[in-house]
Amino acid sequence: MDIFELKDKVIGGYDLTKEEAMALYEVNYDDLRKCADEIREHYCGNDFNFCTIINAKSGKCSEDCKFCAQSAHYGHNSDEYGLVKEDVVVADAQKQKDVGIERYSLVTSGKRLSDEEVDRICETIKTVIDDVGVEVCASFGLLSKENYQKLYDVGVRRIHNNLESSREYFKTVCSTHGYDEKIDAIKAAQEVGMEVCSGGIIGLGESRQDRIDMAFDLKELGVDSVPINILNSIKGTPMENNERLTKEEINRTIAIYRFIMKGSYIRLAGGRALLDDTGRESFMSGANASISGTLLTTQGIDPKSDIKMINELGYKVVV
Repeated sequence: MDIFELKDKVIGGYDLTKEEAMALYEVNYDDLRKCADEIREHYCGNDFNFCTIINAKSGKCSEDCKFCAQSAHYGHNSDEYGLVKEDVVVADAQKQKDVGIERYSLVTSGKRLSDEEVDRICETIKTVIDDVGVEVCASFGLLSKENYQKLYDVGVRRIHNNLESSREYFKTVCSTHGYDEKIDAIKAAQEVGMEVCSGGIIGLGESRQDRIDMAFDLKELGVDSVPINILNSIKGTPMENNERLTKEEINRTIAIYRFIMKGSYIRLAGGRALLDDTGRESFMSGANASISGTLLTTQGIDPKSDIKMINELGYKVVV
């Protein structure tokens, strides 16, 4: 495979096959990163997108996702609380905006919010949009089309719902809901006019083929933002002893996703603090978005440090 010829074809509009994508794991590492970065610049320019998240409802999750500290199945001592109060969310959103992060996401534990909880959180979101003036994203599980419409009506334009892994490997990760339930929820959100943020976690024990299969599913769904999380093994979960991926393996995966997803935001998300450079090399390997600040149950990166790094790399922070 001539990586430079393939890069030129992708810039010209060519869509990779799964076989070609798999072969990219074996090409020269520096050449792969360079080509992915050129594809990113061609399709996305130097735009970079940050978001921050708030854990808006924590713990006691009915689902058995084997990587998650919030699952009620594993007895992990994570924080447990219901929907946070409106004033707490508004104050946190304002704090993030003040340091330069203008996309703000509310994330809740559980399979889905109830209709009543959706109504309550819609009131909070409307206040955040009106009073703080940030873009608000929502990650509330497997909602119905009707509840996505409620969110859209108060100003939410992007929802988050990770596939987590490939269709085949997902059965190893979670048994309490199915892959098609996730896809149905994503399509329901798209039907009311929302953009979608959906990706997964690498380091779950999946194969490289699983990662490629997930990327092609995301491409078929027309996903706008693709978070790539790195498993941060948490004691007390079934995946606490998973072997940590190397930085090269992580950045190869990011670069290959850029070849596949072309113009989407490739978002380095959870687990970034595990990297010795907090992702600098990843942002020269095709990634052009990130989650900054405090995460759900693991350590994040200070937004001021993030913005400084991104400016040094020649990016322009956009919403």
